[in-house]
Parts: sequence; structure tokens; C-alpha cells
Amino acid sequence: MKLNIANPTTGQNLPLVVDDEHKLSVFMGKRLGTEVPADSLGDGWKNYVLKITGGNDKDGFTMKQGILIAGRTRILMSEGHSTYRPRRTGERKKKSVRGCIVGTDISALALCVVKQGDAPIEGLTNEKKPRRRGPKRATRIRKLFNLTKKDDPRRYVVLYTRKIEKGGKVHYKTPRIQRLVTDVRLRRKRVFKAAKIEAWKRTRTGKAEYVKLLETLKKKRAHAVGVKHAADLAAKNQTAQPAATTKTQKVDPKAAKTATKVDPKAAGKATTQAKTTTATTQPKAQTKTTTPAPKPDQTKKPDTKPATTTTKKTGK
Repeated sequence: MKLNIANPTTGQNLPLVVDDEHKLSVFMGKRLGTEVPADSLGDGWKNYVLKITGGNDKDGFTMKQGILIAGRTRILMSEGHSTYRPRRTGERKKKSVRGCIVGTDISALALCVVKQGDAPIEGLTNEKKPRRRGPKRATRIRKLFNLTKKDDPRRYVVLYTRKIEKGGKVHYKTPRIQRLVTDVRLRRKRVFKAAKIEAWKRTRTGKAEYVKLLETLKKKRAHAVGVKHAADLAAKNQTAQPAATTKTQKVDPKAAKTATKVDPKAAGKATTQAKTTTATTQPKAQTKTTTPAPKPDQTKKPDTKPATTTTKKTGK
């Protein structure tokens, strides 16, 4: 197995070919990102700590973080996955990848020095190579030089220049810092934020106006429905009255017979009332002076003979 050991502090890289399985046993079964002590590689690697950063198997398939197997498998990849570059928008493809667990089928393993040991190692820690190309991103420049937000990263960037001769003139080209927060950028952010707030206020007022309009429309619609209902009721009542007058009521013969019968007591009362009314309406006649009749003699005995009544018989 080939071990590619890198030292980021010095910028050096040391390739090692190890065939002894006993020395490689410390790496077997470990996942990507695991820190492993390198004492088993030899006496010069005492107290060194190495970190597994990558690798590939004998067929060239690279190890992928998150695939928890010690072999090869096929997964569906889309844009954003490592080891895959889509050729068309929205394209997805199944590709073979090596799992993130180190096994015997690994032919090359990438390692990084996390902790330096006691003895220096030639080709890895004995020489410090300057970094020809430094980071271009502002946050990474601050991280490399341990700067604060108040410090200007443009003064600490590791510049590399390219000499360009064109038309008898010499030009020098230097990299441009990416994601640098300048005054122009801050002003743009303020403008964008103000525009967002204005749009938010505008939508809020628009929603309030819309709700108010809906309420007025509901009230108008309810009023119109009430007026129409009242008009329909009035028209219905007007059409119902003449129909009621034109209807012929069916007379019950039994009720008609009982209505034709006259009560004698009621008839007598009616005649007496009629006499009293005529008597009150007629003028009073002149009263004649008459001598009172003589009183019968109380000493005489009354006639005890009953009075005889003669009845004439009439034949039909």
C-alpha cells in the first residue's frame, strides 16, 4: 500500500510504500477523518499522529465519506455530490464509489500530519517551503494569519504575479480577493435590506386593504340579499290577498241546516226588544180622564161555579 503523507505546516509531502501488513494493521477498519497514531510505521514515527483524508482502491475508485462499507457500491448521484460532475441541468446518474472504511483492497491512502513527533523526518518536517499561492477568500486569509474583522486582509494576501509581455509592454497580473466585504458591499446590503422591508410593509398594507374591501363587499351583499328578500315577501303578500277574496268557500249542508233553525227563546227576546224600540220612537198620546171603576164588595162571596167555555167544532 502506498501512503501519501502531507504536512500542511511545512508544505511538504512524503510518499511511502509499505508492504508489511503488521504496520498497516493500525489503518484497517478505520473511517475517513479518523486520527491514527503512526508509531507502528517505525522508530522515527514515534508520537506522530496521522489523519486519514482519502484514498482509492486498486481499480481507481475513490473513497467517499458517508458510505459505511469496506467495499465498492453504486449510488445515485446528483449535483452537489463529490466525485460527480453533471453534464446537464438536473441530471442524475448511478456511479460506483468506494466506501469510507479502509480495507485490504486500498492501493493508495492519503494521510495528513496532525501532531508532530519527537524526531524530525526528512522530506516531511526538515524543510519549510513557502506557499506560492495563498488563499484568495477573505475569511480564509483571516484564518491563516489569525486576523480580526477590523484588520484589512488585502495587506496580508499571499500574492503571486505573472509577467505578461504583450505588444512590447510588460504586464503583471495578481489574484483578486474573493468575498471581500467593502464599503460598497455594505451599502448594497443596506439598500437590499431597505428594499425588503419596504416590500414587506407594502404587502402588509395591501393585505389590510384587501381584508377591509372584502368586509365591505360582504356587508353590501348581505344588504342586497335582505332588500331582495323583503321585496319578494311584499310581492307574495300582494298576490295572496286577491286570491283569498275570489276563493269560493264550500258550505257544509249540516251546518246550513243548523243555521236555519230558530231558537224560540231568542225569537221572543228579539220581539220584545223590537217593541221597546218602537215604543220609545213613537210620540206619547194624550191621556183621557177616566173614572176609576168601583171596587168590588169584599163581603160578597165569590162565585164558586167554574166558568164554562164553549168550543166550536170545526170540520175540515
